[in-house]
Amino acid sequence: MAMASTTASGSGSVHTPTAAPFRTHKDLEAARRQRRRRCLCCCLVATLVVLLLLAITLLVLFLTVLRVRDPTTRLVSTRLIGVAPRLSFPAASIQLNVTLLVTVAVHNPNPASFAYASGGHTDLTYRGAHVGDAEIDPGRIPSRGDGTVQLALTLQADRFAGDLTQLIGDVMAGSVPLDASTRIPGRVAIFGVFKRHAVAYSDCHFVFGVAEMGVRSQQCSDRTKL
Repeated sequence: MAMASTTASGSGSVHTPTAAPFRTHKDLEAARRQRRRRCLCCCLVATLVVLLLLAITLLVLFLTVLRVRDPTTRLVSTRLIGVAPRLSFPAASIQLNVTLLVTVAVHNPNPASFAYASGGHTDLTYRGAHVGDAEIDPGRIPSRGDGTVQLALTLQADRFAGDLTQLIGDVMAGSVPLDASTRIPGRVAIFGVFKRHAVAYSDCHFVFGVAEMGVRSQQCSDRTKL
């Protein structure tokens, strides 16, 4: 008797389900640490990109809009306000000091105000000889605005002694050439937030008219150092 053989066909095949791989607590912890590292790296990269863009923006602003430009100064008036004779011993010589009230107009072209406390100083020279000086009172020049600086400039007559002949000749001719060098330390405030130390310098050559007792002509050079 032939035994019947049973052949499994495609339709009669039985599929055994595959069991899901078992993940231990250590594997889960490692996966969580890896996700945290990826998040930390993404946050770090995003922060660096934002900081880089901010640095580029600030650099462009400081090189263009916020670039500090030199102010301009102009002598407005010079007025005689005092004559003080002084007797010196033991030579018993009489010296004469003359005080002039000098008004200077300042234009600030920057988007930053300039405030200055005490420490501003002006030196006056006549043909290279130091003949007078003045202290500058505290003040403030607004951003993209104008202001005035007044200083009492004292001329010490005895310091003209070395060039007395030349001075007499200039006075007789009606004009005295003088040079004023000014240094004003202060702070610039950009938008009232960014504050930087700055020093404003001004060098002026002007001709003092004897007849009108005022400035006849002038030429100034100004600069700012941060």
